[in-house]
Amino acid sequence: MIFACLIRHRDLILQLAKREVIGRYRGSVMGVLWSIVHPLVMVVVYMLVFHVVFNPKWEMQTEGRAEFGLFLFAGLMVHSFFIECASRAPNLVVNHGNYVKKIMFPLEILPWVSLGSALFHASVSVGVLLLCYGFIHLTLNWTVMLFPVLMLPLVLMVLGFSWFLASVGVFLRDVGQVIGVSSSVMLFLSPVFYPVSALPAAFQPLMYLNPLTFQVEQMRNILIMGKPLAWQGLAIYFLCSVLVAWLGLWWFQKTRKGFADVL
Repeated sequence: MIFACLIRHRDLILQLAKREVIGRYRGSVMGVLWSIVHPLVMVVVYMLVFHVVFNPKWEMQTEGRAEFGLFLFAGLMVHSFFIECASRAPNLVVNHGNYVKKIMFPLEILPWVSLGSALFHASVSVGVLLLCYGFIHLTLNWTVMLFPVLMLPLVLMVLGFSWFLASVGVFLRDVGQVIGVSSSVMLFLSPVFYPVSALPAAFQPLMYLNPLTFQVEQMRNILIMGKPLAWQGLAIYFLCSVLVAWLGLWWFQKTRKGFADVL
């Protein structure tokens, strides 16, 4: 059910996602290079502020500021991927109101299109991270091949939230503002700038209620530290993601009949 619309409308989704990526950089001199420049600039800023000024204590041994920057980059990449989809979701149906009254247009593919654009930028970020890591260490860890396996449950989680927010955003326009505030809150409640172990032991289990915590830690493990995936934790995360995706799609399909009346 979740992947049925992807398989059935894969050509349309690919075409719309490609148009969205190209349209974002149309008219700019640097074009798609901005997708590389922006995260690199943010990494440098965060690296200077949190490493030089606050000097956080990490359990893992990092080889200078460049290595610390990679840890930040990996965490920011997961956060940016999630927030890019979540922040656009409330306006997906609203901004495509002309599609709502077209009976033949599958509205449920809109989150897939948004996801495709976000996956493109995430892939660019991973490429930059691996390039920097390879430049520092002159090698890559074999665990980088596990990246698609780790991304699958995150994709499902994002889709579930996107379907739900796309539907609610039609009826409650304030949802977009809430997501804007929540994105900043989630950034600092996720282990992007600090490890989970830095928290008091009593709060560490609560940290894993954040859907980004497991992904951030595992992304660092496979891309930077060369550690294999925590398969048991991944299985639990996958089951939760399937449930969230199914509920999100179910809610979207149940409420879509009211979209035309509101728009």
